Amino acid sequence: MKKQKTWLGFSLALLATMTWGSLPVAAQQALKAVDAPTLVWIRFLVASLVLFALLGLTGKLPRPSEFSKQTLFLLVLGIVGISANFVLVAMGLHYISPTTTQVLWQLSPFTMILVGVGVFKEAFTHWQKIGLMLLLTGLVMFFNDKFGELLSLGSYAVGVIMAASGSMIWVCYGVAQKLLSKHFNSQQILLMIYFCSSFVFLPFAEPSQIAHIGNPFLWGCFIYCCLNTLIGYGSFGEALNHWDASKVSIVTTLIPVFTMIFSTIGHYLAPDYFAASDMNIVSYVGAMVVVTGALLAVAGEKVMGLFLRKI
Repeated sequence: MKKQKTWLGFSLALLATMTWGSLPVAAQQALKAVDAPTLVWIRFLVASLVLFALLGLTGKLPRPSEFSKQTLFLLVLGIVGISANFVLVAMGLHYISPTTTQVLWQLSPFTMILVGVGVFKEAFTHWQKIGLMLLLTGLVMFFNDKFGELLSLGSYAVGVIMAASGSMIWVCYGVAQKLLSKHFNSQQILLMIYFCSSFVFLPFAEPSQIAHIGNPFLWGCFIYCCLNTLIGYGSFGEALNHWDASKVSIVTTLIPVFTMIFSTIGHYLAPDYFAASDMNIVSYVGAMVVVTGALLAVAGEKVMGLFLRKI
């Protein structure tokens, strides 16, 4: 059994969590200069080119002989899932805050759990049921002062629907990744999905927008968005090599917390760019309840087991 490197695994998981937590904060700024399809296209393109170079240098590029009708179908499923996720969340940022997108992102692991129960016949544990109840309760609390905007089906509701849909459709990628891992390693799967997704968005992208960004600050946000995919998924993948998957998952449930932190810091340092939070105290508590629900869903039994042993 491979020896675990706890601090390295934790540090990498924390880096991935902070990277993903900061992404919508930077993306909301980058979207002032380029549209969503262009931003998504360049993110996929940069990630696929870097992965292609790394796997090519190490002789680990996927071979044509490894493909079959089943793997091609799963590849298409993964492309649909991650492409729709990227663009829907990016488009949603035109209407809602970065924190709202990340709170809604917690719908993703629960959708994955339900798919696991329905498709893979996995058990729906006691803690997952409690986590689901907390998720729903937390979402009601989070949107406590936004029900009027949601029911009016205005721009705010459109943003929420986009972000929620993007989070849930990501599960198509999650399922594809799970099944493709029997044939390819994680980096090979990401390379194929990123490369194909870049072609999906190419007809909708306008590369000329990139040349007209102009503002150095927006350039910085744009470049960070391009590198974010590599940093986040790279750190996450390495964390799994050095630490238990369940423990890595516990750390990643904190993504909305880091989004709130980065949003607050951004407004404090550059109020002309980053808007102040429009959340009240109930919304903040609701966000924490959502995070708690996700935590119980991914690692309830382990967390409670450790707690009971301590007492």
